[in-house]
Amino acid sequence: MTRKYEFKWDLLGDVVEGRPNLGPMVHIEAYRLMQYCFRDILEKNFGTKIADQLFFESGQLAGVEFYKNLIKEASSFNDFIKTLQATLVEKGIGILRMEEVDLEKGKFVISIFEDLDCSGLPELDYEFCRYDEGFIAGLLEAFTGHRFNVKEIDCWCTGDRTCRFVAEIIND
Repeated sequence: MTRKYEFKWDLLGDVVEGRPNLGPMVHIEAYRLMQYCFRDILEKNFGTKIADQLFFESGQLAGVEFYKNLIKEASSFNDFIKTLQATLVEKGIGILRMEEVDLEKGKFVISIFEDLDCSGLPELDYEFCRYDEGFIAGLLEAFTGHRFNVKEIDCWCTGDRTCRFVAEIIND
């Protein structure tokens, strides 16, 4: 089957050529407008559960591609995290902190401050960052070669001022 919209990194384009005056930066409102409108239409057409799953899978693909194209090969877990932290800040995505690391068990508690997706949103009484769950799962999978279950446990939208995630390796 030929896919019309299969993701490839080169679809991000040549920003220098394409946006010589505006450059690579865009206001967060434009990003969120696109994301939340997609989410609304997906939920309206397919329901919340499927919309959440699609956002997770999209984030997971993005995490894998982000690793392959921007992080590349990390020689150790510490190098991976250090490079990831710097790249997330450089790209304006968020400030990542590792709160707990258990390499033996493959379990991590990760916080992202000033999160691109939800920092500054009103309280909604539910976690919002399904895309981020997938993004973190994809990053960890790309680095370790193992699949991860990632669940947001604290969110700006639930009154916390950071997004906190528990990531655990999936033992197949």
